[in-house]
Amino acid sequence: MVTSNEFKLPDVGEGLTEAEIVEWHVAVGDVIKVNDPVCDIETAKSVVELPSPYAGVVQELLVEVGTEVQVGTPIIRIGDPVEASAPSSEASAPSPEPVSGAETNTAADEHEQPLTLVGYGSKEDAVVRRNRTVSAPAAAAGTGVLAKPTARKLARDLGVDLATVTPERDDGVITTADLEALTNAPAPSETPATSTGGERREPIKGLRKQMGQAMVDSAFTLPHVTIWTTVDVTRTSELVAGLKANRDFADVRVSPLLIVAKATLLAMRRTPIINSWWDEAAQEIVFKEYVNLGIAAATPRGLQVPNVKGADRMTLVELGSAINELTDVARTGKTPPADQTGGTFTITNIGPFGIDGGAPIINPGESAILSVGAIKRQPWIVGEGDDERIEPRDVCTLALSFDHRHIDGEAGSRFLADVARIVGDPSTALLF
Repeated sequence: MVTSNEFKLPDVGEGLTEAEIVEWHVAVGDVIKVNDPVCDIETAKSVVELPSPYAGVVQELLVEVGTEVQVGTPIIRIGDPVEASAPSSEASAPSPEPVSGAETNTAADEHEQPLTLVGYGSKEDAVVRRNRTVSAPAAAAGTGVLAKPTARKLARDLGVDLATVTPERDDGVITTADLEALTNAPAPSETPATSTGGERREPIKGLRKQMGQAMVDSAFTLPHVTIWTTVDVTRTSELVAGLKANRDFADVRVSPLLIVAKATLLAMRRTPIINSWWDEAAQEIVFKEYVNLGIAAATPRGLQVPNVKGADRMTLVELGSAINELTDVARTGKTPPADQTGGTFTITNIGPFGIDGGAPIINPGESAILSVGAIKRQPWIVGEGDDERIEPRDVCTLALSFDHRHIDGEAGSRFLADVARIVGDPSTALLF
């Protein structure tokens, strides 16, 4: 008799109760090991890859792609690899191959309880839905092929075998761009949509739903005040060009955002209340003695705000590397929940979209957010007195929204003026 284990949707952190199956990485009949990735799930925080707690043969995929399930719901059934491959005659049964590393648990122990994976647990009292079996098409499964979840979905829709696709990336990961080049087909929408003739509807769920509710809560519970200033940032542009040629920054994508981030951290030293939080329940102002700097990032699944932990203790090179890494992961939609919590201050960079400025909404749990507009070449008055003249300069608008319950206009203005002074002349950073 072949025994099997049901892998239940685990709680991947932050008290989340449900998730959507985005993509299966395995098909019925595949032999997998402990910690092999079996699927991607989308929570209200991010897209997470789930590793298997069992070794064995995939017997059934119990949940369809696109289905939201509760934590504790069985999502895949995995059979014992030894029993599944054993012939009917016990006398001729081969000896089971040893399993190494993290898979050395006995079969009995493995059947009683899945191996504990870091950060995962299960809730036995969660709602369990009716089991449904889904067979993944062999041509689109691409088991063993490295590919983005969106690329796997597009391949499945087009009936393309991923094993026949040559990736352009050096790491061998297939992207939707590779499939588009192969088939001249457009990339699919990240969210299933329905068309009713003249209208197109997309369900509000996952990350987009969570972020939408968070923005509503922030906008209608915090008294926002927004101030802004326009700055000549030509010297910052010159500094960025110099850093790009500096060998210490060879592995860092240097941009004006890095200088703005450093200016923000320095300006907080003079105005620490910017890095505080109004605790309504305790009726206290909580001053944070560390800075977890959030960088807002637009992703196909909605806005994510990962934060650099302990940004105030980093060198410029370290800060640049950390920002690069966070934004790269965020664009894939797979930022871990831990990287999106605990932020103390956020920067939103709308400049790449060609927007001059705006009045950003404060990220929940924080008290202020800085908006960085587009850097544009404009005529600017320089010099003083008889030396006053008009020159083309790099100009940028900075806007600060803050919680007016405890951050008054004087504190907000002083902070923004300090940031503007540093990006206007980075040499003034020596004064902070």
